[in-house]
Amino acid sequence: MIPRIVTLTWIIVAGNSGLSAQVLPNRPTDPIPAQVESMYERGLAYLVRTQNEGGSWNDTMGGEPAVVGLCLKAFLAHGDDANHGPYAEAIHRCVRYILENQKDRNGYIGNSMYNHGFCTLALAEAYGMVDEPKLAPALKKAVDLILNAQERNPASAWRYSPESRDADTTVSGCQLVALLGARNAGIGVPQEAIQKGLAFMARCRAEDGSYGYTSSGGGKPTLTAIGVTCLGLAKQREGKGFAKSVDYLAENLDYRDQHYPYYYEYYMSQALFQSNDQLWAEWNEKNLRYLGVLQQPDGSWPGDKGEAFSTAGALLSIALNYRYLPIYEK
Repeated sequence: MIPRIVTLTWIIVAGNSGLSAQVLPNRPTDPIPAQVESMYERGLAYLVRTQNEGGSWNDTMGGEPAVVGLCLKAFLAHGDDANHGPYAEAIHRCVRYILENQKDRNGYIGNSMYNHGFCTLALAEAYGMVDEPKLAPALKKAVDLILNAQERNPASAWRYSPESRDADTTVSGCQLVALLGARNAGIGVPQEAIQKGLAFMARCRAEDGSYGYTSSGGGKPTLTAIGVTCLGLAKQREGKGFAKSVDYLAENLDYRDQHYPYYYEYYMSQALFQSNDQLWAEWNEKNLRYLGVLQQPDGSWPGDKGEAFSTAGALLSIALNYRYLPIYEK
């Protein structure tokens, strides 16, 4: 097993950014299962081997900043020293790529709020781990854009662009998790913004606890996992709505999203971890078997969105076995 340099607290020095220290969640004292370590290291080896010098990947969606952000999180989630460890060069390439794709004028990253949200979360997780002076101001500008987009949106939520007048649960969930990750990093995020975003999500929750896409109709496990993740990370686990949504996920532990399987697994792992340890352990065991069969000889996972996206999503769905990222704190 590769040795890791892991501290429970690190002090962030960021000039006038106003950011404070982040605290890493406690790793369980039990050893990482050999299967997890083998799968994870093979997956990271694939990402390192196929990353281009510019920091992205040359597959179907590997040039999207969101995919680079997910890959960055996958590297960080393994717990190695981000500046001197075995994946330091790949990590810094990811960070540079995201920063290069941020617009100076308004802080917008990429060309969609999906890109922006996942990259904002990746920057928040990297802050305090990665030695990059441009990270703090970039993170602050990215958060400001999310907040400004919400203020202009009649639903107090988000959709595909900062100017969108409508909203859906996938994009909104992405922005909420990014805001919660940034708040963990010390960025000032108004509680009112979190509450308004959660209120939109709640309007899309049906009586059975399932979440729909733009309304409470047509609920799906993937969307419900996003809603539960948001409430869990916001520390708002009380109430019948949360409980019903967890029950809905418990009834669908064997569900697999046919169109976005790794996107689903990414959120489902977090939703169950934030809500019920026993459910997470049961699902995690099934997920490890499922992903173990699908992992390719080169360490990647297949998918029509490109191997970088599939591999990052698969790795992040098992990364809670490590629990090194601040966002995984319960």
